[in-house]
Amino acid sequence: MWPVTDSRGGKQGGIGIELCVEELFTEIRQEFGEFDKESRKIDKLRMLEQEEKTIDKYVQEFKRAARGSGYEERALVEEFKRGLNRGIRRRLAEAELPPTIIMQWQERAVQLDCNMRQSRAEEKVLAGRGRGNAAWGPPASNAQQPVGQRPFWNTGRYYRVSQTSFGHISMNNGSI
Repeated sequence: MWPVTDSRGGKQGGIGIELCVEELFTEIRQEFGEFDKESRKIDKLRMLEQEEKTIDKYVQEFKRAARGSGYEERALVEEFKRGLNRGIRRRLAEAELPPTIIMQWQERAVQLDCNMRQSRAEEKVLAGRGRGNAAWGPPASNAQQPVGQRPFWNTGRYYRVSQTSFGHISMNNGSI
């Protein structure tokens, strides 16, 4: 319990008014504002990691945590890099012209993450089609068809595929 005193060190009105610690801190916060806000922002910034989040989400969380942290350019770059997934951080650091300021790190990380996710999605689609020319190749389940014949995907009908001397592809109805 904290006794409230006047500026001369004496108790107000001769009566000892006591406050609990929480009330004292509440009064201090009201009078002077949040006194430990910056260190909490820094702690949040240091704990922040991308993990399974998209880079967009990580960048937004990072910006929120960085606001009011007192960190400036170089410290922000280091904290941002520390929280990035290893693959993205490494690709950006090894780029021909690596980013140098926080805005470049954030923009290029978003772009790289988007490209990597799109590439993975395309790989899954292409892997489902089997090997060979993805546009004309048979699905993996039809891998034992006679050479030169491909199914018409929706009907199950087969067509003979050939290439002309000019590089054009023609499809003739074939029979199996």
